[in-house]
Amino acid sequence: MRGIVWTGDLEVRDDVEVRGPGPREVAVRVHRAGLCHSDVSVVNGTIPFPTPVVMGHEGAGVVEEVGPAVSHVAPGDHVVLTTLGNCGRCAACDRGAPTQCRASLGVRDDRFTLGGERAYQFANAGVFAERTVVHESQAVVIGKDVPLDAACLIGCAVLTGAGAVLNRARVRPGETVLVIGAGGIGQSVVQAARLAAAGRIVVVDANPAKEDVARRFGATDFIDASTTGDVPAAVRGLGLPDGVDHAFECVGHPALIRQAVDLLAWGGTCVLLGVPPRDAEAAFQVASLYQNKTIMGCRYGTARPQHDIPLLVGLYLAGRFELDAMVSRVYDLADIGSAIGDLAGGRLNRGVLALA
Repeated sequence: MRGIVWTGDLEVRDDVEVRGPGPREVAVRVHRAGLCHSDVSVVNGTIPFPTPVVMGHEGAGVVEEVGPAVSHVAPGDHVVLTTLGNCGRCAACDRGAPTQCRASLGVRDDRFTLGGERAYQFANAGVFAERTVVHESQAVVIGKDVPLDAACLIGCAVLTGAGAVLNRARVRPGETVLVIGAGGIGQSVVQAARLAAAGRIVVVDANPAKEDVARRFGATDFIDASTTGDVPAAVRGLGLPDGVDHAFECVGHPALIRQAVDLLAWGGTCVLLGVPPRDAEAAFQVASLYQNKTIMGCRYGTARPQHDIPLLVGLYLAGRFELDAMVSRVYDLADIGSAIGDLAGGRLNRGVLALA
């Protein structure tokens, strides 16, 4: 079958194979997969990963086969795939914190082969292939009336961004929100902040073309960082002299992390969502944190996929969370180079690959 593989070069191969599902696993025919900056981060070395690896981690498709111990997913079900292969049995899972499950981390290396040799599976998903096998907890059933173009985005960008607002920061009505970076994750932060009834939602991005979509999704203010010499002064000049209640850094740049922390009001919370190089360090003034400020890491939106994905699908169907508008273009698998170029050029909200 066809798949996109990173071998040191990004290749579209037709000799990718995946084994059948184990007792608690599900085989899924992947129909749509979103292109995320994390995929590109493997290619540019920001995220080190062994090779060869079948890429992709944001997908949706149709279940083809299930293992004998699987009970909640059946062949023919439409599913959103998540990267979170949590065990469902440990203390973290039992208390409703699957992103803290130790079994959800690590490289699963026995599912894919490339030309008959072992290949790794990126982020427990490998959805840039026509078929993948995942743990049953990674397949969340959705209605067959939900377009898979839109549904695939939920598995990473939407869960990460919306979850950061609703699960991690727990934004309350009337609070002020700053979003640094208006890509897929940032757009999901904006939409969730709107749903949480945030009072002001300020978006900062160096791409002025992001303003229209940011405002469509709920931004009250937009700052073009490419032309604004002093972004913190611009934020405070919006009638926020004391800073903001919540700052979401969606880029992964140490200077922007510092900027987000510096813009917090007393009692404010900074949530880190962007992925910098593994050895990156960020600085902040320690004394400023004594005003009850908080810096939060946030893995995968602190998501509970079996709860959060149906919730987000319901909001989408009710017209309260826009997914269709996040999809800028659908590409054939063979056009991955063009998709990455468009992403790097700032021409996409989210690019989607068609696999079926």
